[in-house]
Amino acid sequence: MSKRAFVFDMDGTIVDNMSFHTASWVTFFQRRGKDIDADEFFRTTAGRQGKEIIRSHLGQDLLDDEVVALNLEKESVYRELYEPHRKTVTGFDDLIAQAKLRGVALAVATAAPNANITFTLDGLDLRRHFDTVVGAADVPRGKPHPDVFLLAAERCGVAPEHCIVFEDAPLGVEAARRAGMRCVVLTTTLPAEAFAEFDNVIHIASDFSQLTIDELFSE
Repeated sequence: MSKRAFVFDMDGTIVDNMSFHTASWVTFFQRRGKDIDADEFFRTTAGRQGKEIIRSHLGQDLLDDEVVALNLEKESVYRELYEPHRKTVTGFDDLIAQAKLRGVALAVATAAPNANITFTLDGLDLRRHFDTVVGAADVPRGKPHPDVFLLAAERCGVAPEHCIVFEDAPLGVEAARRAGMRCVVLTTTLPAEAFAEFDNVIHIASDFSQLTIDELFSE
């Protein structure tokens, strides 16, 4: 059997935290006199890198150092809000334990910066379970570009068509589609109807508790 892999988005998928990310962006922009609609913001930005979001809202002419400083400010707000609530989505730990026993490679592919990856994966002692972790620092473009998923597959030594991506956002599902990967959607943030247009979605679930490896790879 060909080598297989599970590729997990992090925020909103491994941990149910996207409402905290959105709240921190709302606070960040309000401090700069910009009001944003939280629901629309999530739908159009989840999966994009922070530097992309900052430039699209505050100006493409910002210097790189300015963008880095602004992004660090926003992420510090997020970590302060989310830290008391940090935990994995129901069933996640059992699913990856099954996968390890079955020889399925495990990867994280996220638009998060290194500080947030450390905050989540090391804060929950999860990094040791993964064969590779790919973040914003490793690829030039965020989702819906497929770069982060393709690099994760390459590092795992698994062909894209043998990878199953776990995502919670439309931009992430689109990135998986462009990478040639099937996708399981977690409805931690958006309802199932938000993903109706995607032909690479093989399963939609509220959490990981009812997912089994054999069923996923037989889809």
